[in-house]
Amino acid sequence: MKSIKLLSILLLCLSLSSGLFAAKSKKSDTNIVAVYDIEGLISESGLNQGGLFGPPERPLTHYDIAQSLTKAADDEKVVAVVIDFGGAGLKLAQIQEIARCLQNLRAAEKDVWVYTEQLSNGMALLGAPANHFTLMPEANVTFTGLHSESLYFKGMLDKMGMQVDVIHIGDFKSAGESLYRTEPSEYSLQQNTAMLDSLYQQLIQQVAGHRQLTTEQVENFINHNNPSAQLAKELGLVDQLMYRTSFNKAVKETYGEDADYNQTYQLPDIYGPEIKSFMDVVKLMFQSDKNKKSKDGYIGVVALEGAISDKSIAPVRREIIKLSQDENCKALVLRVDSPGGSALSSDVLWEATTAFKATERPFVVSMGSVAASGGYYVSAAADRIFAEPGTITGSIGVVGMKLVLQGSMDKLGITSHSQQRGKNAGIMTSSKPFSPAEAELIRQSMQQVYSTFKKRITDGRGDRLQGELEKLAGGRVYTGQQALDIGLVDQLGGLNQAIAYAAEQAGISADSSILTPAPKSPLEGMFSSQRPDKGDELIGMSLARQNFTEFAQAHPALRILSAPHLQQVDQAIKQLESINSHHIQLLSPTLHIQP
Repeated sequence: MKSIKLLSILLLCLSLSSGLFAAKSKKSDTNIVAVYDIEGLISESGLNQGGLFGPPERPLTHYDIAQSLTKAADDEKVVAVVIDFGGAGLKLAQIQEIARCLQNLRAAEKDVWVYTEQLSNGMALLGAPANHFTLMPEANVTFTGLHSESLYFKGMLDKMGMQVDVIHIGDFKSAGESLYRTEPSEYSLQQNTAMLDSLYQQLIQQVAGHRQLTTEQVENFINHNNPSAQLAKELGLVDQLMYRTSFNKAVKETYGEDADYNQTYQLPDIYGPEIKSFMDVVKLMFQSDKNKKSKDGYIGVVALEGAISDKSIAPVRREIIKLSQDENCKALVLRVDSPGGSALSSDVLWEATTAFKATERPFVVSMGSVAASGGYYVSAAADRIFAEPGTITGSIGVVGMKLVLQGSMDKLGITSHSQQRGKNAGIMTSSKPFSPAEAELIRQSMQQVYSTFKKRITDGRGDRLQGELEKLAGGRVYTGQQALDIGLVDQLGGLNQAIAYAAEQAGISADSSILTPAPKSPLEGMFSSQRPDKGDELIGMSLARQNFTEFAQAHPALRILSAPHLQQVDQAIKQLESINSHHIQLLSPTLHIQP
C-alpha cells in the first residue's frame, strides 16, 4: 500500500513536470512581436545628467535601440516589430540608421508596423521602409522640407556691453559667428547652402527609394499647398490611415492574442532596480560594481557626446585607457556625436585613442549627427570611419575667442586697475580686446594648432584623402555623403556597421559588444563606486561631471522661445563659458535643422 502511494506521488510529479515542460515549450514556440514605444531624447552615451532628483529611469541610448532591432532581424521567433517613435527626440543620423535597421527587418521577411500622429520629415524617413506605415487620419503633416534658422547674439551682447573677440584660421571656419555677427558671412552662407542642398536631396531620395516613388513625386508632395494625411495615403507615402485604437487592434488581429507582444525586447531595464526593502538596497550595493566586461572577448563601445572640454572627455578618456589595458577587449568603437570644442581637450582624447591603437587592436569610429572640428580631430586616428549620409563633419580649422566685459562693467559702474609683469601677461584679460600685436601672437599659436590638426589627419588618413588636405580644410564643413567622396570617412553606415566591422577585424562575434561605461539610473549611481578606476595610471583626469546650463530653460523671458531656439541660446552660453578656460577652439558651425 505504501509503495502504491509513493508510485502515485511519483507519477503525479512526472505529470506536473511534463506539463511544465510542455508549457515552457509552448511559450518558447510563441511568435514574438517586438514593440518599441519610445519617448524622450535618445542619448548616445547614456550618462544621466539629472542627478538623484532627475528622471528616475536610466537613459535609453541609440546603441540600445540599434542593437535590439538588429537582434530582432536575426531572431526567427520575431515575426514583426511595432514602432511609435513620435515622442522621441531623434537626430538625423540616428533616424537614418534606424531606418536602415527597419529595411533589414523587411529583408528578413519581418513585418514592420510604424504608427505616428505627425508626418514630419523625420517620421517620413523613419516610416518609409515599413510595410504597415500608419498615419492618424487627422494627422499634422509637416513633411514640408528642411528649414534652417540660426540665432545671432551680437546685438544682445552689445546691449549688455559685452564683446567676443574672434580670430579664425580658415576662411570657412565660421564657428563663433553667432557671437560677433548679426548675419552669416559669405563663406558661412556658401557652405550652409551646400549642406542644406545635400541633406534635402538625401531626404527626398531615401523616402522615394523606400516607398518606390520618384523623387519628383516626393518633392511635389513637399511643395503642395495643402499636404494632408489623405494625400499622403493616396500618393503611397503611408500605407493606411487609422487611429491608435484601431492600429493596436489590427496588430493583435494579425498575430493573435497568444503572441508575445514584447515591449522590452533585447532592451535594458531603463527603470532600474525595484526597492521594496532594506535587503534590496544591500543587494544593489553588492551588485553595483560587478564588471560585465570581465567576460572573454568583447568589443568596447564608448560614446563621446556633446561639446569637447576637459570635463566632457574625462570619462571617455578613462574608459578608453581601461579598455586598452584589458586584454579581453578585442576592439574599440568610438561613437562621436560632437561639434568639437577645446583644442587642448581634443588632443588629450586623441592621445588616448592612439594608446589603444598602439595595442594593435582594431580602432573604429562611428560618427553620429555631428563629428566636426574637434569631433573629427579625435576620430582621425581610426582604422576606419563610418558616417551616416546626413552626418555633419569636417570643419578642419581653428578659432580663437576671448570674451570682453569692459563695456558691461562700465554699465554697472565697475572699474578696474591692473598691473602685470611680462610683456604679454595680460593678453587674455577680459577688460579689453586683443591689440594688433596680441592678435598676431594668438594667430601664431592657432597656426601651430592648425598644423597639428592637419598632421593628425594626414597621419591617420594617409592616401585615403582625395586631394590636397589644405583644399579640403580651411574650416569647410561636409555631410557624410560628401566626406566619403573626398576621403574624410571610409564608409557610409551607422553604429551597427562599425561594430560589425570591428568584430570582423577582431575575429569575434558582433554580439559581444558592450557600451561602456554602462548607463545607470540615478538610484543605481548612488550605490556604485565613487572612487575613479584609473587602471594602471598613476594619475588621471578629473571625472567631475559637466554642469548643465539651465539658464535658457529657467529664465522667464526666454520661455516664449521654441525648443530649437532655446537650444541655440544654451549653446551660445556654453560657448561663452568655454572660451574663458580655453581660448583656442576646434569648434564647428552648426546648421540648425530639425529632422
